[in-house]
Amino acid sequence: MNTAFPDRTEFRKNAGEIAWETEVWIADNPDHMIHFDGERFPGP
Repeated sequence: MNTAFPDRTEFRKNAGEIAWETEVWIADNPDHMIHFDGERFPGP
């Protein structure tokens, strides 16, 4: 599952609700993804 936020402020407001094994992308830092546990990032 993937979740996107416009900025870190919105991410912080919702971080406690993000499901395990989720990839998070933040628009104001587009080159970085946050992975909530799990073994690896999604492939191409």
